Amino acid sequence: MLVIILAIMRSKAKHYTLEFKQKAVELSYAKDNVRQVCEDLDIIPSVLYRWRKELKDYGKNSFPGRGKPKMTDEEKEIDRLRKALKEAELERDIFKKGDWHLLRERQEKYRFIKQHLMRFPVEAMCKVLKVSKSGYYFWLRSGPSKLWIENQKISSLIKTIFDVSFQSYGAPRIKSELEALGYKVSKPRVARIMRANYLFAKRKRRFKTTTESSHNYPIAPNLLNQCFDVKQKNQVWVSDITYIQTKQGWLYLTVIIDLFNRKVVGWSLSEDLTADNTIVRAWNMAIKNTTLLEPLIFHSDRGIQYASQKFTSIIKNYDGLVKQSMSRKGNCWDNAVAESFFKSLKVEWVYRHNYKRKSEAELSIFQWIETWYNNKRRHSFLGNKTIKEFELDMYNHELAA
Repeated sequence: MLVIILAIMRSKAKHYTLEFKQKAVELSYAKDNVRQVCEDLDIIPSVLYRWRKELKDYGKNSFPGRGKPKMTDEEKEIDRLRKALKEAELERDIFKKGDWHLLRERQEKYRFIKQHLMRFPVEAMCKVLKVSKSGYYFWLRSGPSKLWIENQKISSLIKTIFDVSFQSYGAPRIKSELEALGYKVSKPRVARIMRANYLFAKRKRRFKTTTESSHNYPIAPNLLNQCFDVKQKNQVWVSDITYIQTKQGWLYLTVIIDLFNRKVVGWSLSEDLTADNTIVRAWNMAIKNTTLLEPLIFHSDRGIQYASQKFTSIIKNYDGLVKQSMSRKGNCWDNAVAESFFKSLKVEWVYRHNYKRKSEAELSIFQWIETWYNNKRRHSFLGNKTIKEFELDMYNHELAA
């Protein structure tokens, strides 16, 4: 009886032309509703899905029907290469999605696999990420470890510190910041987490010089001679001037830095390069809260502002307590600390902004110098300490001595 029923069903089986199959497949993609198309055309969904697969695998003019036709050796090789290409493309897509996980802890890789189950096969992801399937399924059953949870917390802290530093901190400074927060993390581990999260400190680049040394004013001798390591405050100050660009025109930033703690003790932002509005204003700020009891070396380049009679007469009023020093001609290394300060300012802050108004730039520079650089920024020269931490350590050291 069963044989008779099957025979009747076969005799009633529909036969579809190649054109009908093609149009049915096209309609299913156009409507994006296989079920509705099958009802409209009175065909079984599994048949339409098979047609879609056959059209994708064999092309428009070669629907194989039920079962695959016998392939020649050449066709077999083409089919093998097609499968190999698909596998390579799959691995490429997994790698593009998960390349940053390759440098992470194993549990991060497992987490990636779990998040992409609907897109990639588990076996393929395990192969690309170089973890075992059994290890992944064991992790899936047992859940994240304490180490992974700790790493997540450390990673979050590192991202926050990196952002707060205006993306300027590398692994050494972030390590120091973590230690200040009570976390003992090695520098290699911090560097590894930063690489895994694509956190790369911004690199310094050259900027336009402002030195105008073509003048007839007297030039002071180079008393500093690149001796940038000093033992106490107000022993050596260095100064320089740089450009700040805005939509309304240029501003000129003059700074005076104490070599002992790298603090900006005086600065001015002006719309011109006159001595009155550059170095004189910066000097007045620096000297306002300073009582000079010991000789002070004031070092700068040979710029006209520093050599001008207006400024040198101020220096002479200190009766030899302040000695002026100037760099050798064309030697930027003689004033390397001031140069380094400007590079940090430009990379960490100025290049991140597009100042429309001069008033906007003035407030921005004030914020960076007074709230960040002088108070919170960690300085490699100070052992990755802030200026306040460094001064406190020196004070405690003097008390202990």
